[in-house]
Amino acid sequence: MRKLSKYLKPHLLFVILAPMCMFVEVASELILPRIMANIINIGIANEDTSYIITKSLIMVITAVIGIFGGIGCGIFSAKASQNFGTDVRLEMFKKIQSFSFVNLDKFHTSSLITRLTNDITQIQHIVIMLLKILIRSPLLFIGSLFMAFTINPELTNILFASVIILTIITLLILKKGTYVFKIVQEKLDKVNTVIRENLSGVRVVKAFVRGELEKEKFKKSNEDLKDTTIKAFTIMSMIMPLMMIILNISILLVLWFGGKKIESGIMETGDLVAYITYITQILMSLMMTGMAIMMFSRGSASIGRINEILCTDTDIKNPENPLTDPIKYGNIEFKNVSFKYPGSSGDLVLENINFTAKSGETIGILGETGSGKSTFVNLIPRLYDVTEGEILIDGKNIKEMDLSYLRNEIGLVLQKAVLFSSTIKENIKWGNKNATDDDIFEAAKKSQAYDFIMNMPDKFETKLGQMGVNLSGGQKQRISIARTLIKKPKILILDDSTSAVDTQTESEIQKSLKEMKNTTKLIIAQKISSVINADKIIIISDGKIVASGNHKELIKTSGIYKDIYKSQIREEDL
Repeated sequence: MRKLSKYLKPHLLFVILAPMCMFVEVASELILPRIMANIINIGIANEDTSYIITKSLIMVITAVIGIFGGIGCGIFSAKASQNFGTDVRLEMFKKIQSFSFVNLDKFHTSSLITRLTNDITQIQHIVIMLLKILIRSPLLFIGSLFMAFTINPELTNILFASVIILTIITLLILKKGTYVFKIVQEKLDKVNTVIRENLSGVRVVKAFVRGELEKEKFKKSNEDLKDTTIKAFTIMSMIMPLMMIILNISILLVLWFGGKKIESGIMETGDLVAYITYITQILMSLMMTGMAIMMFSRGSASIGRINEILCTDTDIKNPENPLTDPIKYGNIEFKNVSFKYPGSSGDLVLENINFTAKSGETIGILGETGSGKSTFVNLIPRLYDVTEGEILIDGKNIKEMDLSYLRNEIGLVLQKAVLFSSTIKENIKWGNKNATDDDIFEAAKKSQAYDFIMNMPDKFETKLGQMGVNLSGGQKQRISIARTLIKKPKILILDDSTSAVDTQTESEIQKSLKEMKNTTKLIIAQKISSVINADKIIIISDGKIVASGNHKELIKTSGIYKDIYKSQIREEDL
């Protein structure tokens, strides 16, 4: 929690006001038993009605002041905790946005969602507890102990014994509970994973009639979460009964010994009533502390998970003095580039890649699944960093360039089209926030999306569902291409992004790309027809470039290319 405390500093006023209000409430609770004792010892004993009424009015006023103190503490602690949670959530979101693909590979999406929601809620509860219960309990404990001691020091020995027993029991239970609550959060991650996978793939589930299997999978993870949570709360629930037993035994002992002191004339009845109230307050404060620590033990697991995100070093960062010159031409050069995933003990994904692409050229990239094609292009915008060698753009090492400047000049269309829950217009404009309507229309026409968009009821104002669920795969790909083209990038990367588009539409898109004379284009494809007219085609196999050249050259020199061509296009065209 110490690492997260800096997020409370902007809300220091609320952090200060909450304990001050709580101090007022506790002070009123400490005063009330003494007033009651005086009413019994003096007012009732002497049948002094005037004294009773006066003291009763003072009790009411004191109680009202205490109520306002409690309300104030509740308001200020809520403001502090909610603002704190909002700031931490925002900082986590910013940190996740800065993650490279390597960082993102370490965390499941469902886990990140849990950390941004449920884990944040848990630490908000901790802040409220710190500002309310863990402020109230020590004040009430110390104050009540002092007041009880002033009434009768001998009876206070009972309190000390009760406190020691309660402390030992609480610590033993909490040690076990903290570990179990960490497991609870991990089980919650698994439930979220199952939910997310099922909802995102619900069409596949229905198509393969696998609903019952998914229900069983969810039932298993859901039951697992339930059982672990019950186990955790069962452990923690032992605190309350044990505390109540000790509380009641303590009160009985105080009544027993206090009654004897009243019989002996050593103690007055009002003092015994006040003493019982104070001992109740002392033990109740310990019980509240135990409950708070119980919740803190659950929250501590969340704190660790949040700190894991905030303390993760983003492995791809801007250099200290980055080059901020915009990319002018888009020339690309790979020099002895090798890559493997950080922490991996396996083989290199890419090995000793040497490659050049000149400004305006179209480069086709072919290769079997898993050959390293996507990794190859992901290195250019530094979504991953090379393990060995260097990549140059316009003669400058990309590691020396400002990340924003680098990525702003690179347009990347992923194989899986990702759209957002907004209008088609807003999705296309996402590539350039300053784009005009004419720019949007032009990009849509180049990507062959314009016609189907205009046939929709609301045209460019059509609202898209989550991930563009109300569009076909080919339509989503075309909007993704439009979103990238509107950037007018110097380097355009298409990662098998026309796989769901028909041949005629793909041909029209290729014509539009040819017109982009000042843009270097890298096209990953499964179909030779997608890259057959490229200026250069490279074939990647097992992380190495095994052939390079244009179509005519490769037909003559590359057996691999010739085999691919024969399998996809009529052999008589050779």
